[in-house]
Amino acid sequence: MTLPDLLRQQAQGCRELGSPLYGRLLSRVADDVERGGVFAGIFAGHEDDRARSAVGLRLLGAVHRLVLEGRAPDLAAHYPSVGGVPGDGLWEVFRAAAVEHEADVRALLEIPPQTNEVGRAAALVGGLMRLHDQTGLPIRLLEIGSSGGLNLNADRFRYDLSPARCIGDRHSPVRLDRPWKGDESAWPAGEIPAIVERGGCDPDPVDTSTAEGQLTVTSYVWADQVTRFERLRAALDVAQRHPPGVDRATAGEWLRDRLRPEPSVVTVLWHSVVWQYLSDDERAAVNAVLASAGAAATASAPVAHLSLEPGGKLYVDKFAFVVTLRTWPHAPEPQVIATAAGHGPPVVWR
Repeated sequence: MTLPDLLRQQAQGCRELGSPLYGRLLSRVADDVERGGVFAGIFAGHEDDRARSAVGLRLLGAVHRLVLEGRAPDLAAHYPSVGGVPGDGLWEVFRAAAVEHEADVRALLEIPPQTNEVGRAAALVGGLMRLHDQTGLPIRLLEIGSSGGLNLNADRFRYDLSPARCIGDRHSPVRLDRPWKGDESAWPAGEIPAIVERGGCDPDPVDTSTAEGQLTVTSYVWADQVTRFERLRAALDVAQRHPPGVDRATAGEWLRDRLRPEPSVVTVLWHSVVWQYLSDDERAAVNAVLASAGAAATASAPVAHLSLEPGGKLYVDKFAFVVTLRTWPHAPEPQVIATAAGHGPPVVWR
């Protein structure tokens, strides 16, 4: 697949996931690259990138950062994240901002997107509730690809599931309104179980206690999705009071020291939209550690693998995401327990 093809595919994904602004911009970028325009030069060295590099999202995050820093005022007039309204001339000012700050944009193209999508917590906490229903045990939570680790505080968010049902922290500034859809009889029952230990890792973690870290994670939120901005800002506030604790380490290395059965808790490895960014060797390392921990698991010290990742060949819709759960010792085969959108809601339980 050529670079223009990848950019058009991502443009379609943006439109499918509710960002007409980014869909429009990436379509124009793809045309420009195909013609050998300015973005062909900006993307120099990335012509052979694979889809999992998400190079289109890297570009959009880099330019959005310029807007958030106040360095692209003409473009800011079109970006809802800073109060703008998309209108005529959007493409021209977008291209001009990228050209003016080409060196900075090219540098940011080397960094994978640091998306701390709080909405994905709506799917992940439901998986913890399913685990608790099966085991009755509290959770020992390990996350790979944590970035800023905001979703390690998932139990400290409020989830208004229906007019009659609210779970999580009722006083949390993070509020997800009706994130679960479909047949309510399939929804996980009860409350979010207690998380007695939590921690995460990332090869390049973001310190969200700093202004720089907050700018980084904010820049990767799609600029016309204001609700996501509101959730992120609230989650950053929660993280100031409950620092997540993310270690600088690769996934396999970090898990080797931590992913093991512990008595009287469910040890859970979870991740969301991370797998595509891992190398084949890193995936193999994670799977090896997981297999070893699973082999040592017992009914009183179970191990689980909970993920929210693209559905791939499981679904005709290439933009479908699935929530998958494996548990040892009793159910080690992957089971799809829900489907979701790329940013979480709506989550439909099975």
